[in-house]
Amino acid sequence: MRIGLIGYPVAHSASPRMQGAAFAVAGLDWRYELWNTPLDELPARMRRIRDDDQIGGANVTVPHKQNVMPYLDAVSPQARAIGAVNTIIKTRTRGTDWTLSGDNTDWVGFLNDLRWHGVEPQRLAPAAALVLGAGGSARGIAYALANCGLAVNVLNRDPARADQLVESLRPGFPGVPLRAYRLSAESVAAVSPATSLIVNCTSAGMSPHADTTPWPEGAAFPNGAVLYDLVYKPAVTLLMRQAEQASLRVIGGMGMLAEQGAVAFELWTGVAAQRVAGVMRAALQSPA
Repeated sequence: MRIGLIGYPVAHSASPRMQGAAFAVAGLDWRYELWNTPLDELPARMRRIRDDDQIGGANVTVPHKQNVMPYLDAVSPQARAIGAVNTIIKTRTRGTDWTLSGDNTDWVGFLNDLRWHGVEPQRLAPAAALVLGAGGSARGIAYALANCGLAVNVLNRDPARADQLVESLRPGFPGVPLRAYRLSAESVAAVSPATSLIVNCTSAGMSPHADTTPWPEGAAFPNGAVLYDLVYKPAVTLLMRQAEQASLRVIGGMGMLAEQGAVAFELWTGVAAQRVAGVMRAALQSPA
C-alpha cells in the first residue's frame, strides 16, 4: 500500500523517514512517497488517489490544505471548523467505490507535543497566545489554542487573511477572545502584556531561507513567554535564537511533525498513535 504527501514543493519533507520507520515497527508492507503537485495538477492527483487501489491515503501540506477540500466526500467536524485538511483517508463504500475523507491532525499533534515538553495549554489560560501567520497551519494552531480556552491574537502581514481566520473560528468559540492584527512591531507591543505563548506558523526561517524571521524588527518579546516554531528544518531557526536571547523558552517543530504524523498513521492503519509516536521522533532525530 502507498501513502503520499501532496504539496508544492515537498522534496524537503522528513515524513517518508518517520512514516517508513512506523510502517516497519507495525509490520506493514507500506511505503510513503512524496507527490510534488503544482496547483494545476491537483485535480489529476486527487483522481489518482481515488482510483488507485494501491493508494491508502495521503497527507496534505502547503499550499493545498484548503485546495483539496472540494475534492473530498466528507470532512471531519474539526477540519471543517479549522478550514484546512492535512490528512486524507480512503474507505470502501459500494463495491469497488472509494470514499475520500479529510481530517486535520495538526492541532492534535501540536497539543500533544506541547504536553510532551511539559507545557499544559489549559494551564496557560486565560492568558493569550500570539499566532504568527494565517495559512492552513495557523488555522489548526488557532483552533487548538481556542479549544484550550486561550485568547488568540492572530498577526499576519495581510490583515485581511487574519480577519478571515478569526471570523471563521468565532462561531465555534463564542466565549473565547479572538482578534486579528497586521503583523507589526506596534501590534506585538499591543498584545505582549497578556501573551504567554507565541507560535510561528509562517515559513519564515525554513530552509533554504534560514536567514529570515517573521518577528518584526524592533519588537520586544513578551517576558516569560514560550516560543514554539512550527518550522523543523533547520532544527533551530533564527526566530528561536532571537527568542532565546530574550530569555524565552523555545520549542522547535520536529516533535509536532512526529505527533501529527502518528495521529494520521492511526487514521490510515488503525494502529494506535501512541505506539508509533516515539518511533517517529527517534527516526526524525537520526541522520537522514
